[in-house]
Formats: sequence, C-alpha cells, structure tokens
Amino acid sequence: MKKLSLLDIILLGITNFALYVGAGNIIFPPFLGLMAGSNAVIAAIGFLITGVGLPVIAAIALAKVSGRLNLITLPIGVKCGLAASVVCYLCIGPLYAIPRTATVSYALAVTPFVEEDKYLPYYSAAYFIFAALVALYPSRILDTLGKVLSPVKIISLIVLIAAGALIIPGEGSAPQGAFVDASFSQGIINGYLTLDTLASLAFGIVIVDAIRSRGIDDNKSIVKYACISGTLAGLGMMTIYIGLFNLGYHSYALTPTAENGAEVLSAYVNFAFGSGGSFFLALVICVACVVTAIGLICACSSYFSKITGINYRIYVFVIALFGAVISNLGLTHLIKISVPILIAIYPMFIVLVFGSFISGLLHSPRRVIAPTAALSLLFGFNDALESQGLSPLPEAVKSALPMYQDCLSWLIPCLAFAAILMIYDRIKGPAAKVHAANETD
Repeated sequence: MKKLSLLDIILLGITNFALYVGAGNIIFPPFLGLMAGSNAVIAAIGFLITGVGLPVIAAIALAKVSGRLNLITLPIGVKCGLAASVVCYLCIGPLYAIPRTATVSYALAVTPFVEEDKYLPYYSAAYFIFAALVALYPSRILDTLGKVLSPVKIISLIVLIAAGALIIPGEGSAPQGAFVDASFSQGIINGYLTLDTLASLAFGIVIVDAIRSRGIDDNKSIVKYACISGTLAGLGMMTIYIGLFNLGYHSYALTPTAENGAEVLSAYVNFAFGSGGSFFLALVICVACVVTAIGLICACSSYFSKITGINYRIYVFVIALFGAVISNLGLTHLIKISVPILIAIYPMFIVLVFGSFISGLLHSPRRVIAPTAALSLLFGFNDALESQGLSPLPEAVKSALPMYQDCLSWLIPCLAFAAILMIYDRIKGPAAKVHAANETD
C-alpha cells in the first residue's frame, strides 16, 4: 500500500491551510481584537470554536466520504442534495467568493498606492489569468501551492504575527460596543459568519484530488491523509488567528476609531515596518487572495465537471473569465444576492455535516436528518430575509427565540427537534426495506 512521504503530508497541510486564509480571514481577527480590548482572550476563544472548529469538522466529514459531497447531502434526497450543493458551490465560487478575492485584494493592496479604480480591469485580468493557469493543473497543486505560493503566504503571516508579539505599540482598551458584556458570544457569532464551513465542503474535493495525484487510491488512506491535512490546517488557522487577535488588541493606540480590520492592519504595518509596511501588507493580501481564488476555481471546476461530464479545463476558463468580468461590473449586486443565499443554506449544511457523524447510529438517517435539515433551512431563510430587513416574524416571536439577532436562532430548536427524532427513530426501529433502498437512490 502506497504512503505519502512526510514532506507530502506537510505540503498537504500547508496547502489546505493556505486555501482557507484569504483577505477576509486576515483582516477580521485584528478588528475583533481591537474591539474586544481586555476581553480579547474570551472573544478569541469563541471565534476559534466556530471559525476553526466548524471548518475542521466539516473537512473531516468530507474526508470520511472521500470528498463526495453528495454522500453528506444524501439524507435529504438525491435531487434536493444536488440542488443544495450546486447553490453552495455557485455562491462560494463564481457568484461571490472568487470575484471578491480580486476586488478585495485590489482595494487593500493596490488602491493605497494609486487611489483610484481605473487600473482594476488590468489588475483583475492579470490576476485571473494567473489563477486560471495554476488551476489548469490540479494534479500539481501540491507543487504550485504547497511548495511556492503557500510558503510565501505562511512566511508573510508568521512575520506579521511575530512582529505583533515583539513590536508592541501599546496596550488594549476597555471592551467596546457589544464586546462589553458579550465578548464570548460575539466571538462565536463572528467565527460562524466567516462561512468557512461551506468553504471546507468546497476545498475538500481539492485536497482529496491532491492526495490521489500522489498515487493514493484506497479510501482508507485518503480519509486518513485528508483528516491529517484538515487538522494541520486547523492548527495553522488557530495560530494565525491568535496572533492577529493579539496584534489588534495592541493596536488601539494607533487607530482607536478604526472601522474595519484593514485599517487596523494598515496602521500597524506602517508603525512596525515604516515606509515598507504598505508594500509588505500588499504582498500578504495579494498572495492570500490569489491562493484562495486558485483553490476555489479548482474546487468549483472539479465539482461541476464531475456532475456534468464537461471538461474540467473548460470550467476553469469559464469561471476565471466570469470572475474577471463580475469583479469589474457587478460584484456589489451579486453580493446582495449571494450573501443572503449563503446565510439561508449555512445552517442546513452544518446540520448535514454533523448528521454525517451520527448517521451510522440511526436506523434511518433520513428519518432524523432530513426533517432537522428542513427546519434549519426554514430558520436560515428567515435569517436571510432578516439580513435584508424583510423577516415576516412578529417581534414577539423574535424576542422569544434565543440568539435571534446573532443568526443562531436555529441552533436550539434544531438540537431539540433532532433529539426528539432520534428517540422516535429508536422506537420505530429499522426502516422497511423499500425505504432503506430509497435512502441510497
């Protein structure tokens, strides 16, 4: 039985880590650290639970089924599962995340030097040509990302968080805003809203394909190496997030009125690195974004190629071209559409991920998981409407639902509903053969 070398395992973990950490993941924690002030540790713990814990659990769940998302969505039926998966890939890929990597990197890395958007078309064209050329060869992903781009990204981040630990501009402030009384829950909420659990479901297919490219074809080994990779990525994210929380906490004296993490990082790198700080931050942001873009293009192209039979490379070019066009013409409008959809389906996918771990204990996974997923989807749709100011629920109902304002109102009702259904499943016993057969259709 063929095994991965230690170097390949390390490269796999580095690649997996680098796929996750885009510009949003880099600029989010410093702002939370600044806002949480003396409660930064408590906020960071909450953030790590949902911002790292959930994505790692999702990655392990996908590894268990060799990157086949359809097996995780199986309890809700083949057609519903396919529809949900397609929507997921479209939203975290070409409709939102992929074009956003270009616009965010341009805004954070280029605009400070040119202060205008007229170069965005040239930047996005070069950006997506490069991303597409790398994505054309997914079998070499460990060599292109693992050996070249990912180390640059990781070394830059290590330099940044090391500077944050050694070059300290001052002490943090008292907690601000919602962090005064609810730092832990704010950390939980903000980690949850990174939506990285959905990213795990996309990147899983990239990691599994990378393992197979090294000649590993038995399912048990694929699962083992994918789990190791997910764990290494989680440890890496945890380290970086803690470092960035610390950086943000100590940056209050530099930018006490900062409105986002980009302002915090910009103020800090200029303090720590002087005139070269802006160039250093530009390098970090550009590499972070393009690595994530490459991973998403690979993931989406691989998925759509497998379900349609159309050549993988055609999808690479189409998705890259779409990303370039949208990043210049219509990203704002797509975000208005895509983000509510992501909010709507996110709870359902969390239910499906956790359901995949308990399905072996159930007489009929569909009997328990499908109704719970449906309930979570209803809550998700309401959260999506709420994000647009259109929720139909009366205020009395909203106030009665725990964690409603935090987009987590689905959690307790779904846990209770799942517990009741598990008791019912235990009493009902094994499903009839016809129903059992239907569960694998």
